[in-house]
Amino acid sequence: MPFEEFITQHETVIRLSAFISIFAIMASLELIKPCRQLSVSKSQRWIANLGITVLNTLVLRLVFPIAATSMALWSANKGWGLFNILELPTLVEVALAIIVLDCVIYWQHVIFHYVPFFWAFHRMHHADLDYDVTTGARFHPIEIVLSMSIKLVTILLLGPSVAAVVLFEVILNGCAMFNHSNISLPAKLDRVLRLFLVTPDMHRVHHSVIEKETNSNFGFSLPWWDRLFGTYTPYPQHGNLGMTIGLNEYRDHQEADKLRGMLLIPFK
Repeated sequence: MPFEEFITQHETVIRLSAFISIFAIMASLELIKPCRQLSVSKSQRWIANLGITVLNTLVLRLVFPIAATSMALWSANKGWGLFNILELPTLVEVALAIIVLDCVIYWQHVIFHYVPFFWAFHRMHHADLDYDVTTGARFHPIEIVLSMSIKLVTILLLGPSVAAVVLFEVILNGCAMFNHSNISLPAKLDRVLRLFLVTPDMHRVHHSVIEKETNSNFGFSLPWWDRLFGTYTPYPQHGNLGMTIGLNEYRDHQEADKLRGMLLIPFK
């Protein structure tokens, strides 16, 4: 069986295994060495945040009969997309595809903040009153559909290999859990890591109630885009322990951290 077809057929197992493994590691580290004391019932938030993750998975299966990997395989068979035309060496193509896809995700994130229609749905992610590994999976179903639409169009135009798409998805999901985790990294390690990777201390700034900080540090995996495009804020004004997480207009626990309230946020 060709490698691409194997990955396509086993994508769910590959991604689920990576998700469970990384989630377990981050959740364990949060217990061992947390950065901040949580202010909301952890069980309440986890039920809501993981519940929305399950709902999003079901919505994607219903709305999109073709997944990102299937789109990559279809594009390769048709010879469509930039990389299918250039025929670069495999390692070069995979590396470039991951970098380009990550840059697209950065700009998508920026757009979701500054265009009111998109922000209406994305603000559910920011309304979380605490910040831990489950925050990285907390997105409104309509935002997930919009995001997947953008991703599929990008894959169609770019023509990355199936291996590049699966690797990108695993990296993106893993980094989202890592940089949203409530773990405390040594300052020296954080300074080195954030040269190559978005760290929890770097991304936590993005979840501050201060608007200038909310509209900064948009990167999910690679930290270079924020520096390159002038949206980088190194540290929060009130420090990682003193900063307030969330949005000022959503401080009600029933609205911000319960599934029904979360789903209704864009329509209020």
